[in-house]
Amino acid sequence: MVDVITTRIATEHCFRAEDGAELFYRQWPVLLRRAKQAVILFHRGHEHSGRLQDVVDGLDLPHVAMFAWDARGHGRSTTDGSSVTLGTLVKDVDTFVHHVSSTYGIDIEHIAILGQSVGGVLAVAWAHDYAPKIRCLVLATPAFEVKLYVPLARLALQLAHRLFGDFHINSYVRAKALTHDRERVDSYESDPLIRRPIPVKILLALYSTAERVIADAQAIQTPVQLLISGADFVVRQKPQHEFYARLGSRVKEQHVFDGFYHDTLGEKDRRLPLEKARGFLLKMFAQDPIEPSLLASDEIGPTKDEFDALTRPLPLLSLKRLRFAVMKLGIRVGGLLSDGIRLGIDTGFDSGSTLDYVYRNRASGITPLGKFIDWFYLNSAGWRAIRVRKQHIEQFLARYVEFLRKHGREVRIADIAAGQARYIFEALEDGVKADSILLRDYSAENVRRGQTCIKKRGLEAIVRFEQGDAFDAASIAGVSPRPTLCVVSGLYELFPDNGPVRDSLRGLADAMEPGGYLIYTNQPWHPQLEMIARTLSRHRDHKPWVMRRRTQAEMDQLVEAAGFRKLDQLTDERGIFTVSVAERVRA
Repeated sequence: MVDVITTRIATEHCFRAEDGAELFYRQWPVLLRRAKQAVILFHRGHEHSGRLQDVVDGLDLPHVAMFAWDARGHGRSTTDGSSVTLGTLVKDVDTFVHHVSSTYGIDIEHIAILGQSVGGVLAVAWAHDYAPKIRCLVLATPAFEVKLYVPLARLALQLAHRLFGDFHINSYVRAKALTHDRERVDSYESDPLIRRPIPVKILLALYSTAERVIADAQAIQTPVQLLISGADFVVRQKPQHEFYARLGSRVKEQHVFDGFYHDTLGEKDRRLPLEKARGFLLKMFAQDPIEPSLLASDEIGPTKDEFDALTRPLPLLSLKRLRFAVMKLGIRVGGLLSDGIRLGIDTGFDSGSTLDYVYRNRASGITPLGKFIDWFYLNSAGWRAIRVRKQHIEQFLARYVEFLRKHGREVRIADIAAGQARYIFEALEDGVKADSILLRDYSAENVRRGQTCIKKRGLEAIVRFEQGDAFDAASIAGVSPRPTLCVVSGLYELFPDNGPVRDSLRGLADAMEPGGYLIYTNQPWHPQLEMIARTLSRHRDHKPWVMRRRTQAEMDQLVEAAGFRKLDQLTDERGIFTVSVAERVRA
């Protein structure tokens, strides 16, 4: 390994998170010239950026800028953690990386990420959910599964969390179980910024997020290096190996360090993993960015294989077929009492009418039992995520309407598959101001209801609702006036083929003014995908509602290929639905 020439001195800064919180970070500037590349470090749980000086020095990359945050609630980022979720922390990662890119003039493509333990899980979840175009990802003992030595501890924590709400538990881990380096043990035990308590909701979410990301690791295309401690008392190795085996990255490498405790990059022989990390970073920075094309994922690839499997009937005598048959019968029976289930059976569970019912979120049914069944139905994972998606659409609508106003541009909104447009009407009620709004939908019933809402609210002067095909590129391109803010929500997720989606996006690109904004949604993950395919029907023909997931990287590539540049994204806690914003770039 190249000898360290000098210790780099960190400067101290803050950045503003999505929710306005001020978070602390350190920067280690390059020693000679303006930085064109950067490595962003994410520390272990309980720790802070001040304990990463050895990593910066050991990597010995004087021409690469280094950055490290104090995660929310850690070190000097002393924010109120009462409402913090793991999803908040993952969004913090996204905001921090974009802050580094914009503030220091370093393209995302020239940024690498190094995450340790919990920091590694946050980095992986971000890479999966947001599909950033970073150069590479180095993971040191990601905490996919923390060892809880008490039998049934996780189940007990889940039960206690349900009964008593969130509470904190102190880490059982002693410093001497982290590293053989006596000096580092002493510094850990005496560091006043070490934070031992951890919210139970974060610990539980760490497990569920890790399980989701490991199960769908094929979605990650970023080059990955995995560094594993061979004698780790804190986290289990098996999930790390499973993650590596399932990774979709074409460039990946794994190294196991026998005898190493959990703090891989803080161990007595840390030069060994740091040499591996340094070599990988140099190799990745020396190459052009790696971004495999995913535009044909509807024809070949893991999500196509998954979709094909869901369309095939299950073996006649299989237990799974029997289980889903019982569930389907239960839905039919439930539909006799629950208004929401009955509406789904009649109009399709993917229909605009069902979506509007889910948005209203008011349990209704025949008898108290029917109302309870309806409440249970409305609180399924997918429907809860749908309502979060609506909030995120409204959040972006308000933000980008403000951006257009700030730059002196007219706000001309168009939604090419509006359903019954509840979120548009509610956004107007919440104060969003537009010069014109064009709503379109393929369903004559949705158009009729939408027109009734327009008249009822006295919005005829600025809002019109017309019937139209969201996949007819020429029809979309001809809308008037030319929109400056377009919305496509919950549409592309319903159609497995990319051809119609590309037609639709091409029409939107032709319709919009350069510099306009596109708000689009995606469904990269769903925990109930097979249950939906085997038990629920769609609105078009009342056949089984089988969906093909698009990874976020695939969806973003489709949008980019049409002439847009992605700007921002929000996602729900379980990573089911994403809402993104892209800018129409000049041809």
